[in-house]
Amino acid sequence: MKLSGNATLALIAILAVLAYGTLFTVGERELAIKYRFSEIVNADYEPGIHVKLPFINSVSKYPKRLLTINNPQELFLTEEKKNLFVDFFVKWRIVDVGQYYRASGGEATIAAQRLLEIVKDGIRAEFAKRTVPEVVSAERREIMDDMLSRARLNAVQLGIEVVDVRVKRIEFSDTVSESVFRRMREERSRVAAELRAEGYETAERIRAEADRERTVILAEAYRESELIRGVGDATAADIYAKAYTKNPEFYSFYRSIQAYRNSLGSEGDLLVLGPESEFLRYLNKSKGK
Repeated sequence: MKLSGNATLALIAILAVLAYGTLFTVGERELAIKYRFSEIVNADYEPGIHVKLPFINSVSKYPKRLLTINNPQELFLTEEKKNLFVDFFVKWRIVDVGQYYRASGGEATIAAQRLLEIVKDGIRAEFAKRTVPEVVSAERREIMDDMLSRARLNAVQLGIEVVDVRVKRIEFSDTVSESVFRRMREERSRVAAELRAEGYETAERIRAEADRERTVILAEAYRESELIRGVGDATAADIYAKAYTKNPEFYSFYRSIQAYRNSLGSEGDLLVLGPESEFLRYLNKSKGK
């Protein structure tokens, strides 16, 4: 039996409707849940083409990618009961789509709001244990790590994994700003004073060590010079003694000439001696005897 053109088109349309109602696809970036009259039948689908029963089964799809929640300024109290305005964002994704649906009805707004409450409770608890300087200084990374661990644990009930939480900005209220800046200035002044004291102590120690080394070097140099001078004097005395024993008369004459030169060698020198003085005996011997 040969179908007419209109019947063929009608058959194709029926088959297309049946295929549309029977088959569904799950993409690489999607998570899917199949229901039977609003009851979850399967929530673990791999990417690809899958089958459902028309009019009995329905399918909902949810993003598998990383999602972001940007939270506007939120007020938190520190240990000293100081108000801080904090901007932060949360990176999260769905890991258990069945639990996600049961916890939030599949509504992203509800899930995000509940996740925000979990994160804010964590931040609130961590801020309440710390002072303002601790919150805004080096301990911020520790605060975020502790809070992130708590948020991840509590987010399991939502079928969500908290990937990261980051504080973008911390602002002080007007009543807090001046006291915080004053405390920070005092802390920096204290650190600077400690560094100056340590530097002065180090400088004094270096100067004392240098003075001690200088004294030791000078003493050793003086001792060495005295030893050398002593050796030189002994050597000179030995030479003079040997010369004297070889020709005592010439030695006496030479030493006298040296004495004359040292005593009468400069203009204006005046030496008062008697004519019979032993010092002048060679000068009195004009004939060289």
